[in-house]
Amino acid sequence: MSTTPHLDKPLFSAEEIRTRVHVLADAIARDYGADEILAVSILKGSFVFTADLIRALAAHQVHPLVDFMTLSSYGSSSMSSGKVLLHQELSLPVKGHRVLLIDDILDTGLTLQTACQLLIQKGAREVRTCVLLDKPSRRVVPITADYTGFQVENVFVVGYGLDYNNRYRHLPGLATLKFEVAPGAT
Repeated sequence: MSTTPHLDKPLFSAEEIRTRVHVLADAIARDYGADEILAVSILKGSFVFTADLIRALAAHQVHPLVDFMTLSSYGSSSMSSGKVLLHQELSLPVKGHRVLLIDDILDTGLTLQTACQLLIQKGAREVRTCVLLDKPSRRVVPITADYTGFQVENVFVVGYGLDYNNRYRHLPGLATLKFEVAPGAT
């Protein structure tokens, strides 16, 4: 059966996201103070969020080291496979660092949990998590983010770095994606 995705309805505007990112940066700056932190962004979906968050932290005189790791459980599907794959390792040492782990969405929790475990195994002194979106209705492991931008229902979200099959990342806001069965599909 063939399905065709299309944008359904807007969730959060670029301005709403910008405002929320500054609120998150304020909370993170208060909690971390002047301590040096390592911000680890889970690619690809969180790259836009991470860039805006890092700039917002700079306004609070917090200048984290930044690194990236690529983990995935979706591939080209709209459903998590349940298996998290590490595609790209960190380039900076983690040992002894306070780490702020940044992800686009906390869904089943498997990706964030796996990333936290990897960072702890590498010797991180502390790992706190920051997610743009939290979808608690889909959680399969007991994990809660330390900092959350927005909570959403069980919908497929694209925009602001989030994608479906590498499309829609360019959208300045967040919107839901609707999947319809293509005419003539069986």
